[in-house]
Amino acid sequence: MPRPRPGGSPGCRISGRGNEPAGHPGFASGAHAGDNPGPIASITRRSRIRIPVNYETLLAFAGRNLIYVTALGVLTIAIIANELSRFFRGYKALRPAEVTHLINQENALVIDLRATGDYLKGHIAGAKNVQMAQFDPESKQLAPAKALPIVLVCQTGVTVEAAAKRLKKAGFERIHILEGGIAAWQHAELPLVKGKG
Repeated sequence: MPRPRPGGSPGCRISGRGNEPAGHPGFASGAHAGDNPGPIASITRRSRIRIPVNYETLLAFAGRNLIYVTALGVLTIAIIANELSRFFRGYKALRPAEVTHLINQENALVIDLRATGDYLKGHIAGAKNVQMAQFDPESKQLAPAKALPIVLVCQTGVTVEAAAKRLKKAGFERIHILEGGIAAWQHAELPLVKGKG
């Protein structure tokens, strides 16, 4: 009959240092504590690494991908030019929520430039229907409103720009257009009024 070994039966004995007390010299927090700097020290060390910029590599990449680099440059210039034109054009594009605020808070005059049939099917409450062919900044309908903010509306927000430029030339200062037109207004689930306004 086999004699039991010191420390318990053969099947109960655990190898390694897993059952050693915390203060034991071989415990991980003692003898090996300096070997592992911890996650904060590792992050600090990694953050100090700086990758030098190699301009020769960048130029070589640009030379190999000339089409993409040119397209990126043209796109960047187009975006900058578009933003500058928005700044200097003299009128501002508003989202539907901003238009509702302007109407409610500052009694803005809404001019709907769509065809009469489209206007009658549904328009912003209080909007005046003026055909683009008959649009005249000096008309009796518009001339007295120079002190008010004016919001120009069309179906998609494209044809209003010509009217906005004419208002700017006539001396109107608070000119706005509904960005996206009535289509954007409907997409925002805002109400429309049918019939004559």
